[in-house]
Amino acid sequence: MILIPAIDLKDGHCVRLKQGDMDQATTFGEDPAAMAKSWLEKGARRLHLVDLNGAFAGKPQNFAAIKSILKEVGDDIPVQLGGGIRDLDTIEKYIDGGLRYVIIGTAAVKNPGFLRDACSAFGGHIIVGLDAKDGKVATDGWSKLTGHEVVDLAKKFEDWGVESIIYTDIGRDGMLSGINIDATVKLAQALTIPVIASGGLSNMADIEQLCAVEGEGVEGVICGRAVYSGDLDFQAAQARADELNG
Repeated sequence: MILIPAIDLKDGHCVRLKQGDMDQATTFGEDPAAMAKSWLEKGARRLHLVDLNGAFAGKPQNFAAIKSILKEVGDDIPVQLGGGIRDLDTIEKYIDGGLRYVIIGTAAVKNPGFLRDACSAFGGHIIVGLDAKDGKVATDGWSKLTGHEVVDLAKKFEDWGVESIIYTDIGRDGMLSGINIDATVKLAQALTIPVIASGGLSNMADIEQLCAVEGEGVEGVICGRAVYSGDLDFQAAQARADELNG
């Protein structure tokens, strides 16, 4: 079970949002590269970046900050990024710049042809981010709820060759209300590719619950507000996960 610290970028700064609301942003750092370095020093094995402005604009907006993070991290650990990735040229630019995984969210749902092309052109580098509420997929920075069932879409994307699925329960994200374990496990059981849990991680009990279901296909969890606010000690949590699952 790998714990993946999130660095959410807004206007070049590191922030956290409550329930995806850009007006409810708490700034945790002014220097994204320094933030990335601090996570490296704490033993992070992967980083999760989100270009928040990009997610809302539909095109990359924090490229300079992302570039500085990739330069800082180098080849030490893989970095994944989502937010505003809507075309193959953008994917190529990021991967050439040192990014390991590109996360496609809204575009995977609204433009499935693009996702298929991305999987074909950049096999092994494409992750799909599925944001959902009550089992239904949401798009456009969570502002629109679709009629698509999470499991049905994920199975289709698996067939196309995506590397893994990041599953976020948008009712819980940024609220420290606990991971939706049942929904995450249900999705993982339906797939052969790994699922990364996201949304609501709050304490060590969540980590222990996730470790208990790792065998179902849940390989990691995105760590956001809890590790910034101090509700969860990242190093202690990763050590506990290693102790439980080796």
